[in-house]
Amino acid sequence: MASDPAPPVPDDLLPARRDLAVRAAIEEGIVSEREPVAALLDVHAIRYAAAELRAAFAEVTAPGTPVLHAFAVKAASLVPVLRLLHAEGLGAEVASPGELALAHAAGVPPSRTVLDSPAKTRAELREALALGIAVNADNREELARLDALVASARTHSPLGLRVNPQLGAGAIDAMSTATATSKFGVALRDEGAREWVVRAYQDRPWLNRLHAHTGSQGIPMDLQVAGVRAVYQLAEEINEAVGRRQIDTIDIGGGLTVNFSSDEMTPTFHDYARLLREKIPGLFDGRYGLVTEFGRSVLAKAGVVLARVEYAKSSGGRPIAITHAGAQVATRTVFAPESWPLRVAAYDEKGRPKEDPYVVQDVAGPCCFAGDLVARERRMPLLAAGDWVGLLDTGAYYASTPFGYNSLPRPGIYGFRADAEAGEVQFSMVRDPQTIEQVVAESGANRRDSLTGLR
Repeated sequence: MASDPAPPVPDDLLPARRDLAVRAAIEEGIVSEREPVAALLDVHAIRYAAAELRAAFAEVTAPGTPVLHAFAVKAASLVPVLRLLHAEGLGAEVASPGELALAHAAGVPPSRTVLDSPAKTRAELREALALGIAVNADNREELARLDALVASARTHSPLGLRVNPQLGAGAIDAMSTATATSKFGVALRDEGAREWVVRAYQDRPWLNRLHAHTGSQGIPMDLQVAGVRAVYQLAEEINEAVGRRQIDTIDIGGGLTVNFSSDEMTPTFHDYARLLREKIPGLFDGRYGLVTEFGRSVLAKAGVVLARVEYAKSSGGRPIAITHAGAQVATRTVFAPESWPLRVAAYDEKGRPKEDPYVVQDVAGPCCFAGDLVARERRMPLLAAGDWVGLLDTGAYYASTPFGYNSLPRPGIYGFRADAEAGEVQFSMVRDPQTIEQVVAESGANRRDSLTGLR
């Protein structure tokens, strides 16, 4: 486990390390005509982001305040990444049995794991309570299940309730979880809901946490802060009604927006933590422990998806580069490009950054539908067959949670350590590239005659 956080060194060499890793990946055959797509993760950038997160909240919290930064496993469902983040002082926020198993495999202890999901089964709840994992109940029916489980067996799990402050949406509806009709949490502004929540705590002395999350990408910081203020005020109200400090921990979720337009990490965790302290000083005076659940903002800048340009063509007078990175690794960008624009870096066949001529062109993926484009009418260096493209800011989601369209195999994922000054790169496998044989096996090859045998 990492020691107390120190202010991280500014990460000014991120682009240089990335370009060095791209060139080395081509030279070493990590990507090739046979393996035309792979994802690269900058280990230094991951460590930097984890250190920045820890330092940002250490700066604003009272000495001795318990703070758990539980990384949202869905953002990078990769055991080696979770292991690295655990070593850097982060826990895990899980939302399924699979994610819980990944966190366990990475060595994240139950005491540093938080279970959030709107559809937890009785079996999931029973397991979490047996292990001592923190649980945030999503709704009234789930809380009733917890009533029965807590009554039947002792547990040392921290237990809380997720509430929805119903403050409105950000720029991306699908990422906004504090709308009037969000599927998440107990809707606080519905008739009688707030009073019900207060009574729920009065009736259950074992409920000691409160959780809210306003959303992810596209949520402005002022809306995030408003969501945290709402849950803080509710915690104060509940503790006053109960007559003691029953709620001792507030889970403020994650959702810090990622800047997809440059290599700059902005807004920073320091920006967010300082704004929270300015607007909600009582949250940091030591009376409440804190839990955060950041995901994309920790890892996005650390990743690049590198793909070979198979063909370069023209249609309607516009150049089109046909590459091996499309909807299968950049699903959100392909289906919602306005919300999820990606920068695309152009490299020549040897992995050197391309320069002139700049032309307006499309960058397409390999999937068999017309909309499989990762960049539309993008002005960038003209791409040719044999070149390479890098989809930037893809360290979270993207290759770690691929889409199985056209039975395209999952790409390999590689961590790297790059010394930009010395020109040295060291790679380490994170996830093996999937073989065609594995694709066939996953598709029921061992049950080939299971349907023809039905009469």
